Amino acid sequence: MALLILLILTSLCIVGREALNISDCGVYARRPEYTDIAVVCGTSAIDLAIQICPAMYTGYNESLLILNHIRNIVDCQGTLDTTVVPPVVRFSFPIREGNACGSNFLTTSSQGTGVFSDFSNIQSVNISGVVRSFDPTIGTITYNAELKYFYSCAYPLEYLINNTQVDVSTSSIALIDNNGSFISTLSMTLYKDANYTTPLVIPPVGIELRTNVYVQVVAANLTSQYFVLLDRCYASVSPQPTNSTFFNLFVSCSRDQLTTMLENGDSQRARFYFPAFRFIEQQNETISTYYLHCITRLCESSTCSTFKQCSRKRRSVEATVVKESLTEPSVLTVAINAKAESPIVSSEETPSGGHSEDKGASVGLGIAVAVLVVMGVAAVLMAASFYRKLKQLR
Repeated sequence: MALLILLILTSLCIVGREALNISDCGVYARRPEYTDIAVVCGTSAIDLAIQICPAMYTGYNESLLILNHIRNIVDCQGTLDTTVVPPVVRFSFPIREGNACGSNFLTTSSQGTGVFSDFSNIQSVNISGVVRSFDPTIGTITYNAELKYFYSCAYPLEYLINNTQVDVSTSSIALIDNNGSFISTLSMTLYKDANYTTPLVIPPVGIELRTNVYVQVVAANLTSQYFVLLDRCYASVSPQPTNSTFFNLFVSCSRDQLTTMLENGDSQRARFYFPAFRFIEQQNETISTYYLHCITRLCESSTCSTFKQCSRKRRSVEATVVKESLTEPSVLTVAINAKAESPIVSSEETPSGGHSEDKGASVGLGIAVAVLVVMGVAAVLMAASFYRKLKQLR
């Protein structure tokens, strides 16, 4: 019995600690301010944290703060968190249009700049909404001020993926979300087979020229409303190709004749392949090392087809020099090492080493043959002379 009473008292104490009164707020019991809301723009969800003490000072509690007028969906309701100072009400909802607790989705387009200057339609999506106070007062007047907490997250939908780390088939770096970014959901992997089942591990001596390199770019843990579309993939002799020779595998619909696109803009992955090559400026090197970069667009599944049309500005597919520097985002790195062809020495060339030894051996053999011929002639002459003397004695 004593144990039961102790458990009941303990549970009452816990409930008492979780409950929050205006007297518990101390210096945080004040009028609301614009800075009372904190927004975290994640890759799959948006998190809101609103200081509750100013709301209580105005006459509301956590149950009276409503997200986008939605009151009857549990997942869209706020949760009181008294473990932080000052205490807050937390809201969290997924980034999926139609399932984001009434948030508004607005997609805008603009002219690309910098590394994206090849494209005239760079998209971004803005997700916004408001947490309002609900006044339960019944009657003609109220003394409670209306509270509105606005939130907004802007996400770019165009990213640069660099593939530049030696002997690693894939590498992914998760970034801290800053004003919203999906870059940490993207990864690029090289494969050795057309079924994309065996990752390509580049040997120390490099891969053979004309070996097919299969490339896959995937968006993982990303809201299902966005597909992956590769706008441009190119190789450069430098991991950060400032003033570096590069070669376009494809830009929009303009492709090198040996690059084959398998899947692009139809799902949350894109696939293509190309035969391994080498840069001519690296002809004196045993291994030609270059770096693969892909500019990746995330487009809404219903509109990806419009970006696959060949109406955007393109750059010709030829080796040239990049004048502009690359900036963020640049996150994934894997290098391609191509084995150079074995050098062929012409008959006129006389390099140092075994060839001069072969020549010396040939000269020695000629001298030996000449000596044997002289000895043979001398033997014949001696035999003829001996024969004449023997005949005279008879």
